Amino acid sequence: MHGFRLDEKDEYTHVPTSDSNFNESVYVNAFDAQGRFGGWMRLGNRVNEGYAELSVVMYLPGGRVACQFGRPGISTNERHAAGGIVYAVHEPFKHVAMRYTGETMQLAEPAAMRDPKAVFGAAERLPTDILFDLSGVSPLHGGEPTADDQPTMYGRDFSLGHFNQHLRASGHIKVGEERFDLSGFGWRDHSWGPRFWTNIYFYRLYIANFGPDRGFMLLKITDREGRARRVGVLMVDGRYEEILDMDIMTTWSASRDPAAMQLGVRTAQRAVRIDGKVLTMLPLRNRRTQDGVELQSRIAEGFTEYTWDGRTGYGMVEYIEVLDADGVPVGYPL
Repeated sequence: MHGFRLDEKDEYTHVPTSDSNFNESVYVNAFDAQGRFGGWMRLGNRVNEGYAELSVVMYLPGGRVACQFGRPGISTNERHAAGGIVYAVHEPFKHVAMRYTGETMQLAEPAAMRDPKAVFGAAERLPTDILFDLSGVSPLHGGEPTADDQPTMYGRDFSLGHFNQHLRASGHIKVGEERFDLSGFGWRDHSWGPRFWTNIYFYRLYIANFGPDRGFMLLKITDREGRARRVGVLMVDGRYEEILDMDIMTTWSASRDPAAMQLGVRTAQRAVRIDGKVLTMLPLRNRRTQDGVELQSRIAEGFTEYTWDGRTGYGMVEYIEVLDADGVPVGYPL
């Protein structure tokens, strides 16, 4: 990718900078199209703050969600292994795996996470074992910028280095007495550098796979001055095409969450329309205090079914945005 460097050593952890909010995170998702289930896991090392951010979200049949969140303590950035998550690089750029062993909270109504304190206090917890074994089906996209004026994917105040890849996925999700054997596709990213979630003013991220040959990662990100960037790729026949432009029309739920979307995407090779329908939405949030003021962001995480040229695929939609003084997402209803 022009303007970025990426080496096999970047598959592994980096030496932390002195930034108090240095973060190095690995994220993976995987979905089984036949069973219409799957999920995502993330572990973000904040070694200078002494903890890792742990997220496990599994979308189960019938609209249920099994999830866990935590801040397990860490004292090193030498590995991604904390709180029951272990991330392994079997072959750089080609084969990785993530496993979680622990408990998950059981949500028959995922919308209950609008009141996370109540969920953490009352949700049923079951022993859980999740394995995602992941092999690349696409090139790598991204890296670390080679010039000071090179725009990064999310902006330099969110992560300096970042790369991602579409994947073939296998493994299992075992929750209590239920077991779901997974055979499908997914996506991953790896990022490092200073990060506060509330540095994102608002963005819309779309990720999907339609098989080993087709998929996309599409991002529209808007800053506090209203300037928007559209970045990402279409994967066609296993090759990435950088997008030149993207239009978005979102249909919103009564709770101001994305319920459906129409995407118009243009690359140098083609112009396409992609339609998405959110199957299960999990409403999350992030909070931090700065100069005595509490800042909040909403993070809407939706398991989504997409259609593109008559093909059906599965993946994620993620809407992140700061909440205004009235608790309304700043990007709504755009």
